[in-house]
Amino acid sequence: MLIEIIKAILFGVVEGITEWLPISSTGHLILVEQFIKFTQVSPEFWNMFEVVIQFGAILAVVLLYWNQIWPFTKSKDKAIKTTGILSYLNKDILVLWAKILVACIPAAIIGLAFDEVFESLFYNPLCIAIALIVFGIAFIVIENRNKNRKHDKVKETKSQITYKDAIIIGIFQLLAAIFPGTSRSRSYYYRGIINWFV
Repeated sequence: MLIEIIKAILFGVVEGITEWLPISSTGHLILVEQFIKFTQVSPEFWNMFEVVIQFGAILAVVLLYWNQIWPFTKSKDKAIKTTGILSYLNKDILVLWAKILVACIPAAIIGLAFDEVFESLFYNPLCIAIALIVFGIAFIVIENRNKNRKHDKVKETKSQITYKDAIIIGIFQLLAAIFPGTSRSRSYYYRGIINWFV
């Protein structure tokens, strides 16, 4: 029993580190699972464990950015209207939430519809390793190409992100959902690929 707890802690360490780096936490959990396996657990348990173990990292993000995503305000300047229930809602943060929901649309439609297909085809060590290498090289190429470039097309703040940007982010989030070696946290960074053509 103790050894299983130690294994769970190791998975937690891997998740905790990789969630905050521009690499795929899901991909790394699957790779680590090839070397450190729970004994006598069903595939259903492992699938649930993968989701639950990432919940802590999600909560950490929510806590870290709480003030930027909390939609209620006492400031009349930031409110939708000066009276009524709408006087307690921050219009800028509600717009941000609308853009977040728009960014979720591609993964919600395609990802949910073909989840089992993607998992059977791409959620294996070989595909993950290829994705880590390919997108790692893409990061280096994009970074080198853009380091001396003017940042006039780069959105520096959340208010500059348009709904079109949100859809593009959502498309790259979908890419990350299909290929578990692709980092969701760098989905906006992938827009550098789009910037080559605009």
